[in-house]
Amino acid sequence: MSTYLLCASPIQGHAAPVIAIAHDLVARGHDVTVLTGSRFRDAVEAAGARHRALTGVADFDDRVIQDHLPERDRHHGIAKLEYDVQRIFVRPMPEQFRSLEALIVELAPDAILHEAAFTGVIPLLLDDPASRPPVIGVGVIPLSHRSVDTAPGGLGLPPRSDAVGRLRNRVLNALVAKVVFRRTQALADRTVRELGRPGLEEFLFDFTTRCDRFLQLSPAEFEYPRSDLSPNVRFAGTVLPPSPAPAGLPDWWPDLDGDRPVVHVSQGTIDNKDFTRLIRPTLDALADRDVLVVAATGGRPVAELGGLPANARAAEFLPYDLLLPKTDVFVTNAGFGGTQYALSHGVPIVAAGDTEDKPDVAMRVQWTGTGLTLRTGSPTPSAVRAAVDRVLAEPSFRERARAMARRIAEVDGVSVIAAELEQAASARRAAGAASR
Repeated sequence: MSTYLLCASPIQGHAAPVIAIAHDLVARGHDVTVLTGSRFRDAVEAAGARHRALTGVADFDDRVIQDHLPERDRHHGIAKLEYDVQRIFVRPMPEQFRSLEALIVELAPDAILHEAAFTGVIPLLLDDPASRPPVIGVGVIPLSHRSVDTAPGGLGLPPRSDAVGRLRNRVLNALVAKVVFRRTQALADRTVRELGRPGLEEFLFDFTTRCDRFLQLSPAEFEYPRSDLSPNVRFAGTVLPPSPAPAGLPDWWPDLDGDRPVVHVSQGTIDNKDFTRLIRPTLDALADRDVLVVAATGGRPVAELGGLPANARAAEFLPYDLLLPKTDVFVTNAGFGGTQYALSHGVPIVAAGDTEDKPDVAMRVQWTGTGLTLRTGSPTPSAVRAAVDRVLAEPSFRERARAMARRIAEVDGVSVIAAELEQAASARRAAGAASR
């Protein structure tokens, strides 16, 4: 048995895969503690692990993200991404690190696992590897490491590795690191120094290259090829948290078994304050189509959607393990986890996201041929209609999505992670024994 410390930002899409990993490790007989937001206590304990809550500004509730990001709506595009990164990931770093440091002393873990956006590990990664436990990162968002073959994250651009493309990438990578995110990089560097470490030499988004191993939680086929991929990266398949058991299916559920194609639309649980962004345009776009539109409001009252067309149904939450096998197209704002959940069922996608990592997820959907990106988070009904019509009409999208589903099914992500952790823990124990 090994002792593991798992760390996650208090965001559903980041914490849920880590809790699923914790559940698997506990089932294998390991001693597991999860450091994350206080709102995830019940989920962590249900997984059989111990829960330790983050403190201060690091312990926010993503269900009311507007309380944590009061000025978010004043920013747009890259400026909004920079604001999000500073408030959600950089400013919580000291609180995250202090909690992590205290738990290392208390638990003496054999290894630490963190999701890619948990920046509290950065000061630890700047220490001598021999003085700390092994650190394994897991990528619950698109791989952010800069490359000569890709544009920087946040722009939603496809990869290009030809001469012109590499020139584009070099210019954009320098622009983002040295101009657009200059203040964010300076804040991260200053924060690290205040925590008693030397400055942050690499760009903030590249810090996971320092992990002893970084496991990207997606098929390699869903990630852009990089000729300069960091040697610590391994594609470990997906970790899809189980869909919660529904309290009861809505009374309209049998309608899903009719002859009409089913189109599911959701804005997730964070970017769902304004339903006119995606759900309402989709309802309006498809009102005259011979399809059944199924909307999930992410916990908000269905009444806030307004009147539903005759061919639409809605609920606050829906069990994806039961819904997606009946779904023909998923219209989504391109959250990384939800996108992979849909692809694991072979469902093609219409993606419309423009916040956080969503433009990059959306472009990966189009680049892989598993769907289309609308290149905006607020599409017009006509744009949604044209995209859904095309995805339903052209078999290649479903064929590519089904091929991705087969690749997802081929790799047991939690088993890969468990093996990597145990290898790291065993190596550390062996090194400790040799030094005595």
